[in-house]
Amino acid sequence: MTEAPKYFDEMFWPDGTARVPYAEYSDWFGTEDVRRLKRKSAQAEALFRLTGITFNVYGAEEAGERLIPFDLVPRIITAQEWTILSRGIDQRVRAINSFLHDIYHRQEIVRAGRLPAEMIAQNAAFLPQMIGVAPPGNIYTHIVGTDLVRTGENEFFVLEDNARTPSGVSYMLENRETMLHMFPELFSKVKVRGVSQYPRSLRRALSASVPPKCEGPPTVAVLTPGIYNSAYYEHAFLADQMGVELVEGHDLRVVDGRVAMRTTQGYKAIDVLYRRVDDEFLDPMTFSPDSMLGVPGIMDVYRAGAITIANAPGTGIADDKAIYSYMPDIVEFYTGEQAILKNVPTHRCSEPDALAYVLDNLADLVVKEVHGSGGYGMLVGPAASKKELAAFRAKLMAAPENYIAQPTLALSTVPILTNAGLAPRHVDLRPFALASPGGVEIIPGGLTRVALKKGSLVVNSSQGGGTKDTWVLED
Repeated sequence: MTEAPKYFDEMFWPDGTARVPYAEYSDWFGTEDVRRLKRKSAQAEALFRLTGITFNVYGAEEAGERLIPFDLVPRIITAQEWTILSRGIDQRVRAINSFLHDIYHRQEIVRAGRLPAEMIAQNAAFLPQMIGVAPPGNIYTHIVGTDLVRTGENEFFVLEDNARTPSGVSYMLENRETMLHMFPELFSKVKVRGVSQYPRSLRRALSASVPPKCEGPPTVAVLTPGIYNSAYYEHAFLADQMGVELVEGHDLRVVDGRVAMRTTQGYKAIDVLYRRVDDEFLDPMTFSPDSMLGVPGIMDVYRAGAITIANAPGTGIADDKAIYSYMPDIVEFYTGEQAILKNVPTHRCSEPDALAYVLDNLADLVVKEVHGSGGYGMLVGPAASKKELAAFRAKLMAAPENYIAQPTLALSTVPILTNAGLAPRHVDLRPFALASPGGVEIIPGGLTRVALKKGSLVVNSSQGGGTKDTWVLED
């Protein structure tokens, strides 16, 4: 028996009958023993722990390695819905790449008055070192994760863009592998598009983005900050799945104008480096001088066209939540089309009128740091105490330019498995897009994150959220 939904429930109609996309799954679930499914859930957790699918949590009392909870009830998307979402994501990724090329060159969008100059010039994520630099094929964001939320039958919104170093794809892949292993009969009953091609597609996209000085088959490597990074498991997983080397900064050096990695046969030049190291640590000769994670001189090699860095340095400005508020204009400016996917209405607290509105309505809004991620540094007004509201009000008044605010959306729900059966919980979706000079490929589905606490709207794993397998149905 399900709890009565207060929001758009993706699986059930208000009368408790299954919606069409979930009909076959619901029939199957109705024949299952909840106790058996709970045992399967425990088996999945043991498998994830054995495989090492954990992430690190920083700055908390319980800091350390955690297992991201996995829920067995899939999130199901129809082929028709996916067609619209993928078209919208493709449009957005193309616009973001055009925007990044423009702001590091002629800044036509600023000249046209569509974006204030200070949004770029005073943005900490804007890298002056990238001015005039054109990556191979003008691809800045080779891997993009677009966070989507749903509020109704045909109502999807982009919550934010992740164009710097989007994470989570390993969980998408492992979730599917686990479901296939535990419930093979389900996949013969319900026809679901595959996601296992992602590592091959990623390597193909990276290999298609070779620098001008590449000769012969490209050598690809993944650069990780090391085993203490929160997403280290994913770095190692993707390198292994692509069949490329996983390297750290101390494994690399500049040799004869190329970035080369240490091997048993000496140093070997790298053509494409998929880096999971932040900009400021990438090159101690260009950015933070005390960085031990990057490669001294890599930016000189990059500017000389002797290596591709994916994603390109300086792409973080596209993640900025104040820039996000201009995305409908950005999409229209560079594609000549109206944005297919809508933005969430956003108040820029740097603007006096917007700040006044936010301060007057703080208890009803969600407030986020413009450079924040992972659910840190944000306020969910309706769930905040008077003390938390007062503390955040002081932060806003001290540095309003660091924040944006949005209405509290009625996020859709998908049931999770509980001891009592199914219970609705709020979800979001992060599809992954791969961009190369040949175009944009979007893997069908993505990572569904779920708020496991009843009533919570915060789905981030760092804040106690879990994940689900995401099914895109065949036509």
